[in-house]
Amino acid sequence: MNKKTNLLPLIAIFVGLTLIVWAISLTGDVRGFYSFDGIIITIFGSIAALMVSFPLKVLKNIPNTLKVLFMAEQEDKHLLIVTFVEMAKKSRRDGLLSLEDDLELVDNDFMKTGLQMIIDGVEPDVIKRVLELKMETMERRHSSGQEVFLKFGELAPAFGMLGTLIGLITMLAKLDDPSAIGAGMATALLTTFYGSLLANLILLPIAFNLAEQSESELFIAELIMDGLLEIQSGTNPRMIEEKLMNYLSPDEKHKLESKFEAAEGNVANEKI
Repeated sequence: MNKKTNLLPLIAIFVGLTLIVWAISLTGDVRGFYSFDGIIITIFGSIAALMVSFPLKVLKNIPNTLKVLFMAEQEDKHLLIVTFVEMAKKSRRDGLLSLEDDLELVDNDFMKTGLQMIIDGVEPDVIKRVLELKMETMERRHSSGQEVFLKFGELAPAFGMLGTLIGLITMLAKLDDPSAIGAGMATALLTTFYGSLLANLILLPIAFNLAEQSESELFIAELIMDGLLEIQSGTNPRMIEEKLMNYLSPDEKHKLESKFEAAEGNVANEKI
């Protein structure tokens, strides 16, 4: 499995903040949008509520969750299908035990687990149950990180509104003091601004990004499980290729078909 640094989310957040600051500077003073009280109420209040909402072990895993966001693991579906086709040819020719030589070349833990069970002669139903259980565990682990950021994105605007109420109460309590009215109104509006900005530009997009990555990884896991089970059942390599090609988009399928045709052409030329 290839790991690729993904700086796009960080760049997008930076660009979004820059555009907002630029838009503010066109009509006013950016410094007027700073409120220490608003930051305390919105950000630290949300974090406090988040600590009540989740166990400590889940919150301690947030750095690893963010690492997934910026260090995306990418599996080449083309390469996987080609690998399964070659394994199928080898197993039909030399037997399933011959796949033991390929075990050390597999760096995907999910695939390695399934391949090892095939080599050990485990029943197909057992292999399927074990791999499905690993997929469920994988999905549960990923959803835990997503729920933290979804909850954070829900809490930030709520505490922004709480700050708004605090500011309005402060303002109404001191209507006889004109200087207090401005400070109270500033806190009231800025906390709502902070909560909305934090949720919609950072927290909720992160949660949706993690959900998309999780769905993609589970999709790859399904492809791997199908490929392994077809190899164990002794399915014709051509049929395995046809089945696994359904996991590709039309464009991806066309590219892979071209690769297979080119490879077959090379083999034919070598025979001639």
